[in-house]
Amino acid sequence: MTVQRIAMWSGPRNVSTALMRAFGNRGDTVVVDEPLYAHYLLETGLEHPGRDEVIARHETDWRTVASSLHAPLPPGIQVHYQKHMAHHLLPQIGREWLVGLRHAMLIRHPRDMLLSLDQKLAAIRLTDTGLPQQWEIFRRLTADGDSTPPVVDAADLLRNPRGVLTELCRRLGLEFRESMLAWPAGPRPTDGVWAKHWYEQVERSTGFAPYRPREGELSADLVAVEAEACEIYQRLHAFRITAVAP
Repeated sequence: MTVQRIAMWSGPRNVSTALMRAFGNRGDTVVVDEPLYAHYLLETGLEHPGRDEVIARHETDWRTVASSLHAPLPPGIQVHYQKHMAHHLLPQIGREWLVGLRHAMLIRHPRDMLLSLDQKLAAIRLTDTGLPQQWEIFRRLTADGDSTPPVVDAADLLRNPRGVLTELCRRLGLEFRESMLAWPAGPRPTDGVWAKHWYEQVERSTGFAPYRPREGELSADLVAVEAEACEIYQRLHAFRITAVAP
């Protein structure tokens, strides 16, 4: 049985957990939630919600994490869906383990992302958006001659879940399944311990919510971050998946 190991690289607040729910609702798939998060918090010293518990409960050695992402899967499982935050891929982490994974990108317009992230973090830098790291991964993959990794824009996904997921699955060598469009509410045993701080909305969800632009104004500091982030976002956006209207 052919196994697909999918590394979905996202920025924060990009509906990445909802997309993980969609894949987790496939009968042939097992998911892993932000496996590099504990290493990221330990190495950076950043004060994220639940930091100490994340470090205590999850693996902090990136080499052990990387090895686990290539480990044998349970019987009957054909897809290993890895939800990664791109900014967790710190510069000192080796990149050799990226070989053998099927990569994809999940992006969101920086303004919407920053307005949401500003409610969770006291300070936000460009690197916290994950966009520089997404562009690094994208360039690495295309420079190595691999096929261009599919890019999903969160707004497109919310406007047309069926169409975008159908095309994403096709690009990843999978069959689309109807079960990806709706899932039971509530937490999952595969969620990280940080779920209590970040997943309130997705735990109430039973499917993808309609797209609505975020309301509010960015601070002067975040306006500067948005300007830099938008340059990278537009580069990736040019490669985004397009799908016919539902």
